[in-house]
Amino acid sequence: MSATQSDRPNSERTWSVPVALAEMPESGRHVELVADEHRRAAIARLAGVTALPRLAASFDLARHGRNGLHVTGQVSATVGQICVVTLEPMESEIEEPIDLVFTPEAASPAGDAGGEVEIPMEDGPEPLVDGTVDLGAIATEFLILAIDPYPRKPDAIFKAPPAGDDTAHPFAALAALQKKQEKGQE
Repeated sequence: MSATQSDRPNSERTWSVPVALAEMPESGRHVELVADEHRRAAIARLAGVTALPRLAASFDLARHGRNGLHVTGQVSATVGQICVVTLEPMESEIEEPIDLVFTPEAASPAGDAGGEVEIPMEDGPEPLVDGTVDLGAIATEFLILAIDPYPRKPDAIFKAPPAGDDTAHPFAALAALQKKQEKGQE
């Protein structure tokens, strides 16, 4: 199944474009993906953004050793969000590089004596599940990781109220009314 022909959604994933290691030529392959409107809307909901007017990914795939795959490329998108300062809609541009190595799944260490599992502390290769990688899932993951959780318009400046200014707190008007009533009773 070719990645350029297989842009069918997977029931578990919003955007699934599987590529099998067995179909990878020795010379490698270049793959360009562009998400359609339906997928962009689903990914926008998943990412918690207001809109995703553009989403594309470019991949270069090459064999890594005998049974591995090296995936490099870039995901690029236009993301609609709300500015955390002005609360106005805004758009952000994302250009996120991708560089991953996939190798066959390692045997599970859970069967070791004592039942302890060692967790590696450094980044290693990603598991090659059933001999395939999912380029749509990779693009979605890298996009979501690149989205700024606190977007701010370039010209937006937050101005905190001056310290000690009693009129700046939320109940200032109520306090002023209470003082006025107390003066009237004297």
